[in-house]
Amino acid sequence: MPFFTEIWLAFHGILASSDRVTMAIMLVIAVGAGALMRKLESIVTVTFVALIAFALFSYAKAVLVGQGNATNFALSYWQAFQNLHMLTLLAYAIGFAGVIVAVYLGRAAIAAVTSPR
Repeated sequence: MPFFTEIWLAFHGILASSDRVTMAIMLVIAVGAGALMRKLESIVTVTFVALIAFALFSYAKAVLVGQGNATNFALSYWQAFQNLHMLTLLAYAIGFAGVIVAVYLGRAAIAAVTSPR
C-alpha cells in the first residue's frame, strides 16, 4: 500500500503546485481527448498523445508568458524532462487517463440515452 500512497502524494503535489492556467490546459486537453476517443481500448494511446500535447502547450505557455528565448526554454524543458521522476510521470498519466475515461463514459452514456431506438 505504500506505493499507492506515494502515487497519491505525487498526484496531490501536481494539483497543489500547478497554477490555474496550467490546470486549465490540463483539463481542456483531457476533456478534448476524452471527447475525441472512439473506443475505450485506445486509452493508453490517447493518454500518451494527451501528455505530449500537454507538454507542448506548457512549453508554448512558457515561451509566450516568459517572453524569453525559445531555445533556452527548450533546453530547460528538456533538462527538466530528463530529471522527471517516474512516479510524477505516472501520476500525470493516471490523472489524465482518469479524466479521459470519465469524459468518454459520460459521452457514451449521453449518446446511449439520446439515441433513437
